[in-house]
Amino acid sequence: MNRSGKALIVAAALTAALAGCGAAATESPSSPGDVATEAVALQAVGFTTDDVDASPSPAAKDKGDVRPRVVRKLLRRNALHGEVTVQAKDATKTVVVQRGKITAVDDKGLTVESTDGFKLTWAYGDPLRIVQQRKAVDRTALKTGAEIGIGGVQNGEATAARLIVVKK
Repeated sequence: MNRSGKALIVAAALTAALAGCGAAATESPSSPGDVATEAVALQAVGFTTDDVDASPSPAAKDKGDVRPRVVRKLLRRNALHGEVTVQAKDATKTVVVQRGKITAVDDKGLTVESTDGFKLTWAYGDPLRIVQQRKAVDRTALKTGAEIGIGGVQNGEATAARLIVVKK
């Protein structure tokens, strides 16, 4: 796997982590169990959280709060879009990921809209890999209305797609 592929994997994990951490940032935790979601998110991107008990406190279990494994599953399924800056070998890169439906597609790129209304226009990057059902496919698989997951790099205002996963 090359550096771009590794960066996309890290970015996808971090985007999922950020999606789970955003709403809780304004709350002040009162016990270690209250930060279980954030601890799981940080572990997903490689940080150790030995000083934080990632499992809910006994009182939190009584309230019906979710467990870390469930939180990880929800983060993977519910992340809609995001960006993260990663340190590459010689510079930093802004990696962008998005999940949604294709609203426009042409020979230069595509526009994707997430379920929350966020739209982003992507140019086809080089290299570009398009996958459907774990098999490489060509650009003809990209049709208006298709559900996709997409990842790439941002350079200024332009966002270049490098990996597109088309849902069945």
